[in-house]
Amino acid sequence: MSTLLDTISRVRAEVCALHAELTRYGLVVWTAGNVSGRIPGHELMVIKPSGVSYDELMPELMVVTDLHGTPVDGDASVEWGNPGLSPSSDTAAHAYVYRNMPEVGGMVHTHSTYATAWAARGEEIPCVLTMMGDEFGGSIPVGPFALIGDDSIGRGIVDTLTASNSPAVLMQNHGPFTIGKDARAAVKAAVMCEEVARTVHIARQLGEPLPIDRAKIDSLYERYQNVYGR
Repeated sequence: MSTLLDTISRVRAEVCALHAELTRYGLVVWTAGNVSGRIPGHELMVIKPSGVSYDELMPELMVVTDLHGTPVDGDASVEWGNPGLSPSSDTAAHAYVYRNMPEVGGMVHTHSTYATAWAARGEEIPCVLTMMGDEFGGSIPVGPFALIGDDSIGRGIVDTLTASNSPAVLMQNHGPFTIGKDARAAVKAAVMCEEVARTVHIARQLGEPLPIDRAKIDSLYERYQNVYGR
């Protein structure tokens, strides 16, 4: 039977490795952006340390926090091994989402160029691609403007995504946040969010993109989520 320490070690390794996908797909620059993962069965999460460059990340540098964003210290029975680094400045947002969306097992934040450009305009990305119907079940919504520092961003994410099929939200003037059943699913959503943001932007330079009927979007989403690849 896996121990809590084994589970923490596994999630740390997964979360660390997934940060490389953000750089691979050009979704982040410098130290911006982050991936987090819930520790299954426990009120804990793992998240990127603040201000550490991507090429310096190692599993043991990932910070374990409770679901209020407070780093967890070990005791005589469990060696948490927290590295003494501060968790990401977005930790409060991630923690709020985990507290209020128990189905979420992973979360990502980036400042990817095209998705963030839509966020800067406070404009949702309309569902004009079958890929969007598949992945997002409709348009990618915009969440409210909120400052970093408390759980205001998390509240905006939860309020917006609970009314949407989308695993991605564009927080106004900030950038995309994505959720998933685990951290890998949230990273995939971040990659796909940037891809459709870019494609729809290019389409609009050529003319007005053609909308997809709501019933067809629902059919695309149902098939992709429940039939495709199974």
